[in-house]
Amino acid sequence: MPEQGLPRDQVMQRLIALKQGDQDWRGGRVFSLVYSAGDDVHELLSDAVALYSAENGLNVLAFPSIGTMQHDIVRNTASLLGADDARAGGEVEGYVTSGGTESLLQAVKTARDVARDRGIARPSVVAGESAHAAFTKAADYFDVDLIRVPVGTDYRVSADTLAEACTDDTIMVVGSAPSYPHGVIDPIADIAALAATRGVLCHVDACMGGFLLPFLTELGRLDVPFDFRLPGVTSMSADLHKYGYASKGVSVILYRTRDLARKQLFVTTDWLGGFYASTAMAGTRPAGPVAAAWAALMHIGHQGYLELTRTAHDAARELRAGIDAVDGLQVRGDPPATVMAFGARDPARLDIFAVGERLADQGWYLDRQNRPDSLHATVHAGSAAAVPMLVADLAQAVREVGSSRTERRDTTYGQSV
Repeated sequence: MPEQGLPRDQVMQRLIALKQGDQDWRGGRVFSLVYSAGDDVHELLSDAVALYSAENGLNVLAFPSIGTMQHDIVRNTASLLGADDARAGGEVEGYVTSGGTESLLQAVKTARDVARDRGIARPSVVAGESAHAAFTKAADYFDVDLIRVPVGTDYRVSADTLAEACTDDTIMVVGSAPSYPHGVIDPIADIAALAATRGVLCHVDACMGGFLLPFLTELGRLDVPFDFRLPGVTSMSADLHKYGYASKGVSVILYRTRDLARKQLFVTTDWLGGFYASTAMAGTRPAGPVAAAWAALMHIGHQGYLELTRTAHDAARELRAGIDAVDGLQVRGDPPATVMAFGARDPARLDIFAVGERLADQGWYLDRQNRPDSLHATVHAGSAAAVPMLVADLAQAVREVGSSRTERRDTTYGQSV
C-alpha cells in the first residue's frame, strides 16, 4: 500500500500492466475458465456489475432489487431443468450461489442434515471418480464419507457400480450431466431410479450442462433425460457463469421439494446483532455478479441461447472431427455436447503433454488431465471461430513433437494461491 494514494489513471495503468501476462481469452484461444458470448454481452455484464458494485447481497430487505433478480435467476434455471413439468412435483425451489463448487458444497451439506434427521451419524455420498473435485472438498468440510467408484471404459459411472458401494449409511448418490473431465453424461435415469429404490437423495451435477443440454435437446441434438422430470432426482446444480455466459461467479442449486430446500438455510439469533439468516455460505455477497447474470438472461433470451448453443456445438463437432483426423489421437469416450478430452492412442509413441506445451507456445490454453494423460477443451461460442486454427495447429504440433517427451507432468486445474 503506498503511503499516499495513487491517482486513478496510474492505478489503472498498473492493472493493465499486471494483465499483460494473462491468457488472452478474447482471441478465442482459451478453451477453459472463460465463456464468451461476444463483446457486446461483456460490455453489458461490465455495466451491470458496475451498477451494483457497492450493494450488499446479504440483505434483500435493504436492496429488494437483488432479491427480485435472484428469484428470476432461480426460476429461469428451474424451468430449464424441468421444474415446470408435472413430473417434477411443482415444488422445485433453490438459491443463487457463488459458483459450482459452492452449489455442490450446499448439496452435500443438505444431504448431511437429512442424514442427521434419519439418525445416521456418519453419512456417506457415493459418486464416480469423474464427479467434480468439489464433492471431495464438501466431504472434507462437512465430515461426510465420500466413496468414489470407478467409471467404465466410456468414462461414465454406472448405477450398478454405485449400488455396489452403497451401504445403510449412504445418504446420496451423484451423477454428472456432463462430467467435467470428459464431457460425457452419466446414465442419470438409472442413477435416479437407484436413489428412489433405496430412498436416498440423488444430486445431478449439471454445472457444465444446465444452460447447455436443454438447448441441445430443443435443437434435436440430444435425447437423454437428466433433470427433474426423472422422479428420483432430488437436487441439481447449474452454473450461469459457464454456458449461461454470465460474469463470475453465479450458480444455482435447486431442490425438488420445499422441505429439502429449507435444509440449506442458516438461521440464528444466538448473538447480540439480532436475527441473522443466509441462504448460502457467504454472509456479505457481491451483488454485481447477480445483476450481470440477470442481465445476461434478459439480454440473450431463449432464442439467443439456442443460437449460442448451436454455434458452440457446431464448433465442438468440428474440433472432434479434427482430432479424429490426426493420426495417433483419439477423443476420450463419446462426449455428446461441447466438452471433451483427447490424447494419444498409444501414450508410448506420443506424449500428449508435449503436444500441449507446443500448443501453449502458440498461445492456446487447454487444461491437462491424467488417468489417462489428456488435453481438455471446453468449446464455447466465443472460441468457436478459433477452432479451425486449433485443429491446424494441433496437427502440426503432433508432427513436430514426434516421439519426444516433456518432463512436466503436472495437471493443475484449480489453484488460488
